Amino acid sequence: MSSPSSWEQIVRAFRRLPGSPITVAAGGLAIAGTLWIVKDYHEWISFGTGGTPSTLAGYLKMRKWWFKRLWNGDDLRNPSALPKDGPRYLLRPVPRREGGRPELMSRTLPHRQKPEALEPQTKDVLFSLPTKLQSQRPDILVLAPSKTEGGSADAIYAKADLASLNPEAASLQYEIAHVHPSDNSLHVMLAPFDARTLIETYWAESFPVHEIAPPGWVMVYAPRDKREVELVEDIMKAAVAWVTGVTI
Repeated sequence: MSSPSSWEQIVRAFRRLPGSPITVAAGGLAIAGTLWIVKDYHEWISFGTGGTPSTLAGYLKMRKWWFKRLWNGDDLRNPSALPKDGPRYLLRPVPRREGGRPELMSRTLPHRQKPEALEPQTKDVLFSLPTKLQSQRPDILVLAPSKTEGGSADAIYAKADLASLNPEAASLQYEIAHVHPSDNSLHVMLAPFDARTLIETYWAESFPVHEIAPPGWVMVYAPRDKREVELVEDIMKAAVAWVTGVTI
């Protein structure tokens, strides 16, 4: 990648070229666009790319999905595509998230929010939940690096030979949930009605790339205190029940 001084040389050389005002303006826009892409690419890499390869091809694919969402007016916080009834595994009422929804990062992938404060002890409890749930039911659950996150987080999986396995989870290789180290949010596989409930109560939003995930695969916003971590545990248990057919 060219250094800033190299870009300055390019700009100076371009200014010396003869041409019409339209040509000069088009060239200036091209240079400005290239500079923006270089900056955006490096910021994307430095934040972490999740399960998307940290390459130029991965970046361009991410931006293609971003443009497609923009073009289609896709609202991840609109639950209307999800059913108003059906199987449900959230056993207690879900309160509306205090303060509304968090601010999201600007890129389609990785699907993340702006980080919010969480006390270290509470954060430890949050990140221990996958291990806790798997240790309770090792007969149906496996703990392994998340394939959807490129191995950057631990995930709960359902055992692939489980007789009661939900076939809808096959597209994500039976991954149930993982927590994101960068912002404490989660991705979770829920029954569509439970997913709708969380979106309506400002606790979740749909995954932005519909082509690669079922409708129940949602991002659950980061908890901010012990009480909210307890809610996240309920959500993860609901996800286990939906994917495995076993209530824990």
